[in-house]
Amino acid sequence: MLTGIKVLDLSRVLAGPLCSMMLGDLGADVIKVERPGVGDETRSWGPPFDTRGASAYFLSVNRNKLSVAADLTVATDVALLRELIAGTDVVIDNFRRGTLERHGLDPKALVAEHPRLVWCTISGFGGHSDRPGYDFVVQAESGWMAITGEPGGAPLKAGVALADVVAGKDAAVAILGALVGRERQGRGRRVEVSLAGSAAAALVNVAQNVLVAGADAGRWGNAHPNLVPYQLFEAADRALVIAVGNDAQWAACARALALDELAADPSLATNAGRVAQRERVVSAIRARLPERDAAHWMARLAAAGVPSGVVRSVLEVLAETADASALTGMPSSVGGRVRRAPPGLDEHGSRVRTLGWRAFDA
Repeated sequence: MLTGIKVLDLSRVLAGPLCSMMLGDLGADVIKVERPGVGDETRSWGPPFDTRGASAYFLSVNRNKLSVAADLTVATDVALLRELIAGTDVVIDNFRRGTLERHGLDPKALVAEHPRLVWCTISGFGGHSDRPGYDFVVQAESGWMAITGEPGGAPLKAGVALADVVAGKDAAVAILGALVGRERQGRGRRVEVSLAGSAAAALVNVAQNVLVAGADAGRWGNAHPNLVPYQLFEAADRALVIAVGNDAQWAACARALALDELAADPSLATNAGRVAQRERVVSAIRARLPERDAAHWMARLAAAGVPSGVVRSVLEVLAETADASALTGMPSSVGGRVRRAPPGLDEHGSRVRTLGWRAFDA
């Protein structure tokens, strides 16, 4: 899909590398630029490390790339980057404000110099801020932690660096949009994505609840503020979730769980009625499910067309994920393919320095 598109990745850690990996999965040629000697800091984020000493964290977001080491304080390295930029379609960076400009790589000037260039900058808190962008801080300040955790309990972050992941995916969308615009208008553009902006936008329905109701959001644990039943329950052997999204599903759920009294109660026929009687509905299901194991209930709920699922471990998920690899990570979520393993630091440095973008043909 992106065959022939050239991406110069000046980013590091997670959001930017995830973005460039997605573009690489879709066929783009990606050159990852790293600091000499140390490279992307996630190369040292471990354990675990594989048998070659590569960190799992780095491996997760850096396939389908060539690696070249370049020092922004060295004139010849800056000249190399300028040469690569002249032949590229997309540049991705996540440097703090002013860093690239101080080293002769002003994105605004370079976009003006190369009119078809798309330049995406990913920051923590937007182009006006010098604050470094770390997922944990953004999760705290975006409202996510305030709504994650048990009611009355401590705020919690998500188990995945989700602010980074969402921002990386937003950046990929913005870049693809800019490339489409370039084909129609003949010019590239500068695009900017921030972790804070992506995280705030990802509040979606929670933010809308607050805007409409005028009251702050709280923590619901594994329940849902707008839907009942829509939460975690314990069967005899393991946890499962039931996610009733409409009134027909509720009727089917009540019958599948043999909750005849609730099924026959017209006051529970609508979601608004069930939300008003949340404790009654939830208590009845909590009392019923421990009577049998999760497989029993899952079979009944599935037969009735009720959305449900057991809580699986990561190992269980991986056991059922085709093409998951300890070297190249999870399979592409956007229909791309793995063409190259994640590179060693400066693994392709001599080729890139000699051939530039033709290094992909060597």
